[in-house]
Amino acid sequence: MGAPVPFIDLQAQYHRLKPQIDARMHAVLDHGQFILGPEVAEFERALGEFAGGTHVIGVSNGTDALMMALLVQDIGPGDAVYVPSFTFTATAEAVLMLGATPVFVDVLEDSCNLDADDLVRAISQTKGLRPKAVIAVDLFGLPADYQRIGAVAAAHGMQLIADAAQSMSGAIDGVRVGKLAPLTATSFFPAKPLGCFGDGGALFTSDTEMAEKLRSIRGHGTGKAKYDIVRIGMNARLDTLQAAILLVKLTVLEQERSNREKLSRYYDSRLSNMVPVPARPAGYQSAWAQYTIQLDHRDRVQAALSKSGIPTQIYYPRPMHLQPAYAGYGGGAGSLPASENLSRKVLSLPMHPYMPEEVAARICDALCAAVRAGE
Repeated sequence: MGAPVPFIDLQAQYHRLKPQIDARMHAVLDHGQFILGPEVAEFERALGEFAGGTHVIGVSNGTDALMMALLVQDIGPGDAVYVPSFTFTATAEAVLMLGATPVFVDVLEDSCNLDADDLVRAISQTKGLRPKAVIAVDLFGLPADYQRIGAVAAAHGMQLIADAAQSMSGAIDGVRVGKLAPLTATSFFPAKPLGCFGDGGALFTSDTEMAEKLRSIRGHGTGKAKYDIVRIGMNARLDTLQAAILLVKLTVLEQERSNREKLSRYYDSRLSNMVPVPARPAGYQSAWAQYTIQLDHRDRVQAALSKSGIPTQIYYPRPMHLQPAYAGYGGGAGSLPASENLSRKVLSLPMHPYMPEEVAARICDALCAAVRAGE
């Protein structure tokens, strides 16, 4: 067994950017404006320009961003919010935290993203609730089909929210994440394509009035004065230190996405004849937060790779509608077959923009050997 392979190599990124990051952090320590200091507004402007010109509101984390996206639209008790079942808990958790009801929708097995046809089915079967919003998740970095999902949402008078926690730098037909939906929430958790050194997140909207409301909600619902409380809000501010770090990382985000793209295509070239590899819809640009394959004998292959010093992850081993906390909101086993099938098959391989090709080759060699051993 060779040396252990890092699943995500944050240290390699830091070593590359250390002088700039350290300088930015020291500048914050020197001026001492740790809450909503100048770097927050600077980062918001820079990220808005990166996304193609939109308002950005930096917040405390991705889950708070989702809650704010619902809160700004007065979503609460009696409202149905449609979410994919094959996702991280935060998507549905935010809905329940505001007293609304998550309605789980199946996904497409090739892209792992929300199935617009199943969304239509779920809406038609909703009883006793107001269909109010749909949250589409860009799983593994690939943007969802916002054209089709948006058309379904509009036909039923619902709001469309993008959960772009994994897809910063992704795009469809040249339009970047942040402008693909009327309202987008993202996360800057350290392992994300654009990550800070702790928790952080942001919201994107081209609606100036909505942006102002979101800034108010971010700071306890304040109006023009500190103690002028005009709405129910949250304590959801992005730390100045995290904004300073993100400013540096944003300068290399597109280059890092290009590196991830190169690695993903190497994986494709080595693995596509062995296992189902990630979908590449025409016109779509993935951020490649994860490179996720599908395996009939996933657990056996994962164990073999672990013995070779190669880490893998399962995102996600159980769909939300079968999780104990959400069982009362789902239809039970067999109700969302694609989500259930994916949870038995998916396996994410090491993916980061600083992986040497010889390491990628070692991963592919080990994976191909493990798959052949089970044939």
